Amino acid sequence: MRKLLLVMVLTGIGTLEAETAPWEPAKGPLMTRWARDVAPDKVHPEYPRPQMLREQWSNLNGLWDYAITERDAERPSSFQGQVMVPFPIESALSGVMLRVNDNQKLWYRRHFTLPETWKGQRILLHFGAVDWEAIVWVNGKKLGTHRGGYDPFSFDITEALKNDAREQELVVAVWDPTDKGPQPRGKQVTRPSGIYYTPVTGIWQTVWLEPVPERHIEGVKIVPDLDAGKVRVTVEARGTPPDAFIEATVSGDEVNIDKPGVGKAVKKVASARGTVGQPIELVIPHNQLKTWSPESPYLYDLRLDLYLGRDAGVDTVHSYFGMRKISLGKDEKGITRLFLNNKPYFQVGPLDQGFWPDGLYTAPTDEALRYDLEMTRKLGFNMCRKHVKVEPARWYYWCDRLGLLVWQDMPSGDRSVPDGGGELTRSKESAEQFETELKRMIDSLHNFPCIVMWVVFNEGWGQFDTVRLTRWTKEYDPTRLANCASGWNDMPVGDVHDIHVYPGPGSPKPEEQRAAVLGEFGGLGLGVDGHSWSKQTWGYRGTASQEDLTRKYERLMGRVWQLKDDPGLSAAVYTQTTDVETEANGLLTYDRAVLKVDLERVAAVNRGDVSRVPQLRTVVATAREKEHNWKYTLARPSEDWFKPDFAAEGWQEGPGGFGTRMTPGSVVRTEWNASDIWLRREFTLPEDGVKDLQLLVHHDEDAEIYLNGVLAARLAGYKTDYEEVAINADALATLKPGKNVMAVHCRQTGGGQYIDVGLGQLVKPK
Repeated sequence: MRKLLLVMVLTGIGTLEAETAPWEPAKGPLMTRWARDVAPDKVHPEYPRPQMLREQWSNLNGLWDYAITERDAERPSSFQGQVMVPFPIESALSGVMLRVNDNQKLWYRRHFTLPETWKGQRILLHFGAVDWEAIVWVNGKKLGTHRGGYDPFSFDITEALKNDAREQELVVAVWDPTDKGPQPRGKQVTRPSGIYYTPVTGIWQTVWLEPVPERHIEGVKIVPDLDAGKVRVTVEARGTPPDAFIEATVSGDEVNIDKPGVGKAVKKVASARGTVGQPIELVIPHNQLKTWSPESPYLYDLRLDLYLGRDAGVDTVHSYFGMRKISLGKDEKGITRLFLNNKPYFQVGPLDQGFWPDGLYTAPTDEALRYDLEMTRKLGFNMCRKHVKVEPARWYYWCDRLGLLVWQDMPSGDRSVPDGGGELTRSKESAEQFETELKRMIDSLHNFPCIVMWVVFNEGWGQFDTVRLTRWTKEYDPTRLANCASGWNDMPVGDVHDIHVYPGPGSPKPEEQRAAVLGEFGGLGLGVDGHSWSKQTWGYRGTASQEDLTRKYERLMGRVWQLKDDPGLSAAVYTQTTDVETEANGLLTYDRAVLKVDLERVAAVNRGDVSRVPQLRTVVATAREKEHNWKYTLARPSEDWFKPDFAAEGWQEGPGGFGTRMTPGSVVRTEWNASDIWLRREFTLPEDGVKDLQLLVHHDEDAEIYLNGVLAARLAGYKTDYEEVAINADALATLKPGKNVMAVHCRQTGGGQYIDVGLGQLVKPK
């Protein structure tokens, strides 16, 4: 089937309606090199449903008529122009690049013809995804309404077809409230800025037709059981009599799938017969049992034939699966870890937004879609986190093929709550829509072995009923891990405790029943002239060049590998794969034209090779390493409080760190819950301990740090873990072997609070 899938574009009917009108994309701020490959007669021509493949199909992508009307308007009598489907109308590759607001409706129309060979069969109309509400008519007959921007849906259009007409008419009306409504929408906003991006409206995945027999296979659910060496397949079918049955055949092969026809013949591995709607169990012989992993992404082919009693087979579909198990377990030290195929497996990958400068939600071509994933693997990553977006099925197919683990976010919606702000109370309509789309996402993506974790919420974005929804997710799909909330408002449920630290890294403590993961960190920024969406770009921390970015990335990842050992981090997600609009914190530019880091060095450190990375040696301990005393006061001292010779008379004495015990990343030894605290500490540096020093700081919130009476750093905001901070040159120059003085002021306004400071020395590799 894998070989067959690659050539489906050649054996399918293809686009049914030839387009001769000249077309060109709109002029966008930035285009990718694949944009020139987009044409009306070859726009995403690949087979769109790799997990349930039939040989006959017709692609309806290409130029459609469009019109924008008021939301309550009836079907327009005339259309305004043509739009390239399946690109969102806001995108350059749509050829239109217009915004549609929540008071408007977007109309689509096209005509199509059916091959003579399809007569006598049922005709299904499939939509990969439409954002957000779609109403569909064929030849003026309303087929139905679908609400949900990320899941595939279909209609049986047979009864709406005109038997005596050469052409059939398809009309779609779309309404999308974007951030004016509570529905799942991810990062789309009407006023893009910062970490929020241009909205998309309408058809953004492939539209296609498929002929099927009256009685046909409707769905397939595949559940591998690695421990038992079995796979369970459940097939749903339409209109089948009681004596109908399914014959399932598993095959393995060594075909060179990049060059179909080259390689060894397909080898039958297992077969079984079973009842429609009931699990069919196939045993994989031990000598043919191969696991799926990033290092060896082996896939088995699966053929499913529907039989009606003794009659010949009436329907056939092809699928595939991988024998992959994801679970929690204890390592040799008793630390709770993520396990892959019953072994501890450290996961490292980028945050993947899935945006394109020319197609927005839609990649310009399948080659472009694949390129991102190939680069992710070349950069040494074994995982990626698909961030508050669901991709077309072929994206997951390529992850399966290339060997890339996926954390799949549920797209966020509604309002947000701040870090530490608990949960929302959603309206009944909002809650039901979220849960409906969550279930659809899991159902539509269930069979892809690459997906190993469902992320129910990102930070506080739309977060509600966290415990109930996470438990439901885990019960509904026990074959994968469940992450209640990546970052911010963690609840004691699910398989992982996930924090975000920028730039970081940091780690929560592993728990008895939950592994510790870092769901976001990094965000090192580097704008590249000529390859940016906007002249104004930003990152969570700036860099000056490719070398500077690479070096700082190596430092961050070096620390990640230390956190793996202590306290026991199990995964880390770096922000991010590519730049997106004004964000310049990608490893690649937004147009995918420039790799902003040294590939070999980044790949090496991502795989755990830290031989080139300077190591940080603690010189003045923080509370993480051991207990140490500070003098402190909560009352404002005199203006010379930070001077080396200041006499801290009347100040209290206690061990650091200082703060409230629920503050993330804190090691509180002295409770501090007032607005301000002033601290002083003497420390001794050895003869070899004054070079290459950096501050080790965890602050919540604003902090000023002085060394020997000179300002070493002024830090705004808060962190959720300890970070390395450069020391101002003037303050660094005051440090000397022997006695030195550190003075700190921290101010708190709300939420958690904490302050602790130490010193570390960079030791360069020999």
